[in-house]
Amino acid sequence: MRVSKMLAPTLREVPSEAEIISHQLMLRAGFMRKAAGGMYNYLPLAWRVLKKIENIVREEMNRTGSQEILMPIVQPAEIWQESGRWGVYGEEMFRLKDRHGHDFCLGPTHEEMVTNLIRGDVRSYRQLPLSVYQIQDKFRDERRPRFGLMRGREFIMKDAYTFDHDEEGLDVSYRGMYDAYIRIFTRCGLTFRPVEADSGAIGGSGSHEFMAIAESGEAEIVYCNKCSYAANVEKAELHVVADVKEDMLPPKEVATPDCKTIYDVCTYLKLPIEKSVKAVAFSSEKGLVLCFVRCDHEVNEIKVANTIGVNELKMAEESMLESAGTTGGYMGPVGIDDNKAIIIVDSSVMQMHNFCCGANKEGFHLLNVNPKRDFIPTYVNDIRMIQEWDPCPRCGEAVRKARGIEVGQVFKLFTKYSEPMHAFYLNENGKEKPMYMGCYGIGISRIMAASVEQNNDKDGIIWPVAIAPFEVLVVPVNINDKSLAAKAEKIYEQLQKAGIEVVYDDRDERPGVKFKDADLIGYPLCVVVGTKTINENKLEIKIRKSGEICMLALEDGYVEEIKTLLKEL
Repeated sequence: MRVSKMLAPTLREVPSEAEIISHQLMLRAGFMRKAAGGMYNYLPLAWRVLKKIENIVREEMNRTGSQEILMPIVQPAEIWQESGRWGVYGEEMFRLKDRHGHDFCLGPTHEEMVTNLIRGDVRSYRQLPLSVYQIQDKFRDERRPRFGLMRGREFIMKDAYTFDHDEEGLDVSYRGMYDAYIRIFTRCGLTFRPVEADSGAIGGSGSHEFMAIAESGEAEIVYCNKCSYAANVEKAELHVVADVKEDMLPPKEVATPDCKTIYDVCTYLKLPIEKSVKAVAFSSEKGLVLCFVRCDHEVNEIKVANTIGVNELKMAEESMLESAGTTGGYMGPVGIDDNKAIIIVDSSVMQMHNFCCGANKEGFHLLNVNPKRDFIPTYVNDIRMIQEWDPCPRCGEAVRKARGIEVGQVFKLFTKYSEPMHAFYLNENGKEKPMYMGCYGIGISRIMAASVEQNNDKDGIIWPVAIAPFEVLVVPVNINDKSLAAKAEKIYEQLQKAGIEVVYDDRDERPGVKFKDADLIGYPLCVVVGTKTINENKLEIKIRKSGEICMLALEDGYVEEIKTLLKEL
């Protein structure tokens, strides 16, 4: 490929719309252009990177025995209604009607579609286990598309699905995919961690996310340096915090005028924050939800949703609080009618003694509140958000926090889809049994963005060789010098013949422009053809990752030396 013929329009200025480094650099380096909010045109350089990622994914998926298929993007509402998700998936689903008025959606995921496919042709235990996968665009109507490829409306995804006889078989399939993901992300050159995760709208009860570690990541994870525990903060388990036992004191209502914040109340009453309980109110499809945690803890919305079995929570309006007999800033668990609100209390609150909480009326709090004596919650559960330095739930060591970009997730679905959609097989005795399913997603376009987040400097992108759009760039310092141009042309051709992915910068531009573009785009090696090449028969090689310059003798073995350099990167 010659740069003069390449569609790679580089920009010198940072686009105002780009907030994070991967978005900025992929726009500046001519990898993509915005089509609409959350949707992008991939230019040739980006497409080469994506195809390399896809090839790595395909090789590892095929290695597990999974077979590649392709399913429609447009999916009929009927199969989503069968699974029970049509009415509850939420506003992220793109919905449409055909000319006959039939409902369809643009696939945000394909569990229903693949279950419908497999149940039609797989009927015997002899056909299991079975694994299929596809690489295809997915569509989700994000409320606020942002961060370029990190949170878009259209994105490229690999989704795989396994079908097994039973839970034991599912465990084997799950482990096989988990191991394949480790190989995929390692081959792509990512620094990553697998973490325990919530299954979200996909369902099931076992899941791991694969997080590319990056400060720009939207997800927060916790990990333990002593043992192997790591989890998304939304999933991280927490031990109950024990309280010092005290004799129960009689409850006492006290005035707290103009004290609506935790700090105000504790300062006014001269109480330690850990002796107070705060409330967070949500509205849900099941009504008002009042959540209570210790004041030095935070409510975990995902754990709350899982506790009551809903897909979405919104902050409750004041009118809902009034109808339940309480008010914002003064909510408490005592005296709330459980017919008007679901009351969820964190497990650690149930161990507290003589604590302070809202009295459910403006300007008043209650002192000396004790669980069981003074209130009975609807649910008691771990609903708090883990914090850095909390004890590890496995070994007790203090956990640390990091930010990450989710590049893949694996789920154990069990029979969540096979039972309602009647994806059954006949066992050895001719009896119908539901298939045990797993699903496994990888964000192909997200891997590209995550790689840029992890591999960049002030000058541009630093691609890992395995997914770089091209491996080597040949730059003649002066294209108008015929002897230099001829030498550069010959080197370019020899590298091509050797199977190296090489680009020849044949533009009539100043050397500084060429080198700036080379660094911005991120070619792993840059071969500089200049006066030393002519006068001393040497090649100057710049290694993008380290900035190191090395000289190679321009003899028969230089091509192999370049291959060796690429392998070592």
